[in-house]
Amino acid sequence: MAEYVSLDIDIRAATKADVPLILSLIKDLARYEKLLDQVVATEAILQESLFGPSPRAEVIIGSVQGIPVGYALFFHSYSTFLGKSGMYIEDLYVQNAHRGKGLGKALLMYVAELAIKRGCKRLEWSVLDWNEPAIRFYESLGAVPMNGWTLYRLAGKTLDTLLTSCGSKTFSAQTACRRGRQDIYHLEKNYDPETI
Repeated sequence: MAEYVSLDIDIRAATKADVPLILSLIKDLARYEKLLDQVVATEAILQESLFGPSPRAEVIIGSVQGIPVGYALFFHSYSTFLGKSGMYIEDLYVQNAHRGKGLGKALLMYVAELAIKRGCKRLEWSVLDWNEPAIRFYESLGAVPMNGWTLYRLAGKTLDTLLTSCGSKTFSAQTACRRGRQDIYHLEKNYDPETI
């Protein structure tokens, strides 16, 4: 995809050399969202997850007058209702001093163009309910909130312990399960089909 360039704004795909910058911008965003204490990402983690053998997300960097001041991090999602992939924006951030110059919109347009070129049928993201400036910005572009949906998350210890929620009965990653067909259960330990 071609870079997006205006008189003052430049958007480009991030490279491995951008990892320290990406981490710095992630921390800036977390500080703005009052969530800095939750950032555990390191340069090594980002290097592996963004530029390793199996990248999990993509990043674009936005600059104003040659200075990197924003980014978007995104990845593919999938809609079973549409039977098509979508794109999810995990982060869209522009440093406070550079807001209102069109960079946020340019970053969003870049990801939207990429999504359309890849055949994606939707572009989605989340916004903190107190972030009124972001909400107004997104709604000014025609985005609509997904009323009636609530985001759920398992993280940290709750994610780690999910498999043991029925006592010590854990499944291997290879498990194929259908209630009533005990012969296809391949379990690491003994199981009780009634608890599955």
